[in-house]
Amino acid sequence: MKKLIYLFVLAALITCCKTKPHFIVKANIRGSDSLTFLLQKRGPSKYITIDSVKSRKGVFKMEGTVEYPDMVMLTAMNAGKRVGFFLENSKIEITGQIDSLADIKVKGSKTQDEYKAFLTSNKVLGEKYAGLQNDYQLANQANDTAKQSSIEKELKSLEGDMTKMQKDFIKNNPASYFTPLLLASISSDMEPDEIDAAINSLDTNVAKVQIIKDLSIRVKALKNVAVGQKAPDFTLNDVNGTPVSLSSKVGSKLLLIDFWASWCHPCRMENPNVVKVYNEFHKKGFDVFGVSLDRSKDDWVKAIADDKLTWTHVSDLQYWDNAAAKLYAVNSIPANFLLDENGVIIAKNLREGDLYNKVKEILELLK
Repeated sequence: MKKLIYLFVLAALITCCKTKPHFIVKANIRGSDSLTFLLQKRGPSKYITIDSVKSRKGVFKMEGTVEYPDMVMLTAMNAGKRVGFFLENSKIEITGQIDSLADIKVKGSKTQDEYKAFLTSNKVLGEKYAGLQNDYQLANQANDTAKQSSIEKELKSLEGDMTKMQKDFIKNNPASYFTPLLLASISSDMEPDEIDAAINSLDTNVAKVQIIKDLSIRVKALKNVAVGQKAPDFTLNDVNGTPVSLSSKVGSKLLLIDFWASWCHPCRMENPNVVKVYNEFHKKGFDVFGVSLDRSKDDWVKAIADDKLTWTHVSDLQYWDNAAAKLYAVNSIPANFLLDENGVIIAKNLREGDLYNKVKEILELLK
């Protein structure tokens, strides 16, 4: 009798293990025979492999469990291709072909469906924005400043529309596991209190994901570098290896702390705008303190020369682990902080014409 009871208990335990929430990913990627695929999630400094399998005539299967729906990468080793999708504990089917892995179709992931629906709703604005950026570059090459100014206004208006759409999604989808990723992506343009409010409005389970925990920590740092706060001091080496502190640069009527990198295309696009402001207002009391998130000193120095950035530059060549970037809660670049002569932050993330107009306005008031 005891043996019979034991067998019933054992059977129950086996059934329980089998029915525990887990994912089954079945894929059919044409043209990928014998390729090894990795299922990876982003870790603190690198991707972590969840599972790996070799494709047989393009077909493979992966199984496991995830704590909550999260964006993962499907990587085709030795093919130089990868694509992201939302993995969750469900039966997921992936179809596509290796030559266009970015166009895979994913079925069975509710969060992936929400993500794709969001992208579709933003497609028109996104395409219009990309077109205007291209027009801006052409106008810049032609030195057509009037057209540049007109396009800048259009871009700013579009950015406002896109941001509103993103914030509306966050507000209307507090239980979506895509919402944390979206909130983190736009948080650099939000004030700390607004981020706090968004976090507090999330579904309890969604608020427990790691990206929200990290964002909550970042909010505390953001409050230390909010407008009206004294800019925290830091010291990094310049291109000659000489330590230079922020406090040693404070004293100009206006000082711009400019976070950038040679590998950052938006930063390189923005550099001509900063150069224009510097050249026009440096003798009137405007200065720039460049902080690079580069990894290569050669690339950093070359970009300074190529873009004609004639102000002081510092870096620890630690990429996103840059000490100053962490101190200032910088998680996207370009990013900047405008300081007054006492080192108090008076504006943040001024780009394109906004930087020029703000500097001009303040210096005229200080005459």
